[in-house]
Amino acid sequence: MRMNQFKNYCSVLAFCFSSLLFSQGTAAAALPQIAEQQSLVKDITAEKALLSPKDQIEFNINKMFTDPVLRNANWGFVVYDIKADKIITSYNETTPLIPASTTKLLTTETAFSLLGTQFRWNTQLEYSGSIDPDGVLTGNLYIVGSGDPTLGGSRGGAASYGQIVTQYLESIKEKGIKKITGDIIIQTAIFKENKTELPENIVWLEQANYFLPAGTTKDINPRNEKLIISQSNNPFNQEKRYFYVSPYANKLVYADQYEGGWVTTKVAEPPAFLANKLRESLIKNKITVGKVVPKIVDGNPEPREIISTYKSPSLAEIVAYTNQRSDNNYAEALLKANGFMKLGDQTAESGRKVVTEHLKATNFDMTGLNYMDGSGLSKAHTVTPISQVKFLGAITKLPYYQEYLNSLPIAGQTGTLKRMFLVNSNGQIFAKTGTLNQVKCLAGYIKTRSNKTLAFSLLINNYAGSTAQVKQRMEQLLDPTLDL
Repeated sequence: MRMNQFKNYCSVLAFCFSSLLFSQGTAAAALPQIAEQQSLVKDITAEKALLSPKDQIEFNINKMFTDPVLRNANWGFVVYDIKADKIITSYNETTPLIPASTTKLLTTETAFSLLGTQFRWNTQLEYSGSIDPDGVLTGNLYIVGSGDPTLGGSRGGAASYGQIVTQYLESIKEKGIKKITGDIIIQTAIFKENKTELPENIVWLEQANYFLPAGTTKDINPRNEKLIISQSNNPFNQEKRYFYVSPYANKLVYADQYEGGWVTTKVAEPPAFLANKLRESLIKNKITVGKVVPKIVDGNPEPREIISTYKSPSLAEIVAYTNQRSDNNYAEALLKANGFMKLGDQTAESGRKVVTEHLKATNFDMTGLNYMDGSGLSKAHTVTPISQVKFLGAITKLPYYQEYLNSLPIAGQTGTLKRMFLVNSNGQIFAKTGTLNQVKCLAGYIKTRSNKTLAFSLLINNYAGSTAQVKQRMEQLLDPTLDL
């Protein structure tokens, strides 16, 4: 500890002690409760008068060592000046700690990086065959999904299953369809309007405005591969061809024939529940139809036309809902969506691989990182406070920083921070919260009174007492940062 800081601390303690003695004198004898309150106010005033904001923070850190709630806790803290690229103050900043739901910071940023803030998932209703003058559709209905993680969820701007079915039913009636001789077939696809690169590991068959999964790249024959070099040599929208990321050349290629065998691939689950709800609604409206048939792989797709398209909320809206509400289901769905959009495999394992590879590629400090899930529910997940703040600092230079910032709860105003920082820091801290049993975390940005943007991470593990008590300590520790 520097000598001037030590002197300041001693001055504060001496002043507080003298204030306490004074309060226990003549005034305290008559009004002990009032004197105690006055003494407390004097203590706080003295601390602020004699210490700089940085010294106040470090003084509070020292007090936490003897605090009965935190003295046996394992915790880390860092405040980072993004513009100057330096640590302002810290404690235990390189210790791997359980981050709880601050994990969502990594999951949602990866989604922004892969897909863009305005990305939307499509779920299309189509039909094959023909419609005669009496309204008889001699053909099938198709529901083509793209892995919408919010489908039917009624959260974050997403429609309910009932609302989507109503949209589809109205479109069917507008088309004049009164009877369907075929079935409702459900499929999964990648829509061209949203995807410039196809996921790895999957062979895709081009179909009108999207690609249908045909199989895996396992045992693919490299002799049939033809590289897609430029727009002038772009084979899209031509004869039936198969597209995939070559496991040999690691580039997008196509082939006129696929010899890998037709297999069911681990792609996003088709919207089976939506298809069954639509069938129920059709029958209720006296429109006959066959059964619901899943067909993830379709080697010879029949020509068809679009009747209606349901679009998900934008990714920016989905991420805002996820981070504001700390929605674990959406976070895990986004994790799997990350895996699907990159590797063509909607599993948690693929999602974890994609997120960690993205973090490595963007120079995230991987020391101490153990990324286990998309939401932070696992206590096996660890991260260091210093890696969190440097990650948050790097995001400020990215084109989607504003959407990312907007997704975070605001102190005293929105989301999971609505009931914290109601006085001094109201509206000036933007952070993701994290809560598990004996784990309380905060990580995000501070807008100081001098208009600086700082990044911070405060991860507390294994505390004693209640969550409310830990929140009070967090507020006390972070309050002086607004004056840095």
